[in-house]
Amino acid sequence: MVTQEARQRERYERGHNYFKRVLDCLRRHHEFYRYAIPLIASENVPSPAVREALTSDFGNRYAEGYPGERIYAGCRWIDEVELMGIELAKEVFRAPFADLRPISGVMANIAAYTVLAEPGDVMVALAIPHGGHISHGKRSWNGTAGRVRGLEVVRYEFDYERFNIDVEGTRRRLEKEGVKNPRIFMLGASVFLFPHPVREISQLAAEYGAAVVYDAAHVAGLIAGGVFQDPLREGADVMTMSTHKTLAGPQHGMVVSNEKHAEEFKKVMFPSLHSNHHLHAVAGVVIALAEALAFYHEYSPAIVRNSKELAAALHEEGLSPLYDRLGYTTSHIVLIDVSKFMGGMEAEKKLEEAGIILNRNLIPKDYELKTDYRNPSGIRIGSQEVTRLGMGPSEMREIARLIARVIVKGEDPKKVREDVAELRKGFNKVHYAFTNATEAYQYIEIR
Repeated sequence: MVTQEARQRERYERGHNYFKRVLDCLRRHHEFYRYAIPLIASENVPSPAVREALTSDFGNRYAEGYPGERIYAGCRWIDEVELMGIELAKEVFRAPFADLRPISGVMANIAAYTVLAEPGDVMVALAIPHGGHISHGKRSWNGTAGRVRGLEVVRYEFDYERFNIDVEGTRRRLEKEGVKNPRIFMLGASVFLFPHPVREISQLAAEYGAAVVYDAAHVAGLIAGGVFQDPLREGADVMTMSTHKTLAGPQHGMVVSNEKHAEEFKKVMFPSLHSNHHLHAVAGVVIALAEALAFYHEYSPAIVRNSKELAAALHEEGLSPLYDRLGYTTSHIVLIDVSKFMGGMEAEKKLEEAGIILNRNLIPKDYELKTDYRNPSGIRIGSQEVTRLGMGPSEMREIARLIARVIVKGEDPKKVREDVAELRKGFNKVHYAFTNATEAYQYIEIR
């Protein structure tokens, strides 16, 4: 007969085994990234101060409502931090109104859909194969706008030669198809190489009495640093964003807008969409905004310079980064055709073996070839994280050589990995931040 004491001991041992395995995975993940080249366009490395905020007791508390109007007690310091963040966001993005409560970029978009449209209304957005984000997608794609908010999503016409929205083509298409009263024109993308035509789309939206929403998830840090474009000045009514890509904060979200929509956004954020809005992440966002104010007019141009240098070097190494006649990119993203060597999935896996972390991606010719997204013709690279590690043009050229050794020359990825680790040795501090005493991927025990 099994005793109660034996059952308890068995439960303890099983629980402790999971406990150890999780902590081991965390440590091994950190160690992996210390010696890898991180090129995922939708990620970044936060500063040590942001990481400190994420471990704070803020993450265990509630602060329902707007600062100064909380339903919970104990929010004195939480309110002070969030109010600082609101003021910083308004300054950094030159916005009359800011709300730091969305817990992600997708939730920021849902807030915009809720404020500006009703279920059944029409929204115009980029198709996902043209770079649009799944949160902009129609119901048949299981996109957030269609599936969750019930919007009817119609697509922009797209100019493949410029990798951008065809405004006049869209105007003609809406007229030809008799699209009635779109309420939102959505801008922004997951593959965001060049500024979107905000002024022109704003003029088109005005003809329908519609609002323009600009999803700045990928380029918020570039906008904060005064490069790429300035959507609110160019005619956008609302700018949504996630805060962990070029803005280099924690994973969270934000909305900035004109005053016209401020009260509606405040009511939608709570109680409609959020109860707890992840207060430790809010504190991290505020630190990231302070870093943006102080450093991003240097950091953001460095990102773009590195993107262009990396693209040109990849071209010299025999790869095919797209849009060379347009200077390849004006953002952190480079899009590369690898199909003459292998599929995008194979390239992604081989490069990961070499410690070079990026993702496979559809490219324009895939749209016509109907290539499956699981093995497209391209890969997508982002320069923002390696730039924050202090890398510059010479390192971009070395990264291009390392990528080419795997894809073009077919070298053993494990051999290339040794040189990847050697390159990373000199770049384990976070730059463009107030403090970098802790290494970028250093694992910190607090238990």
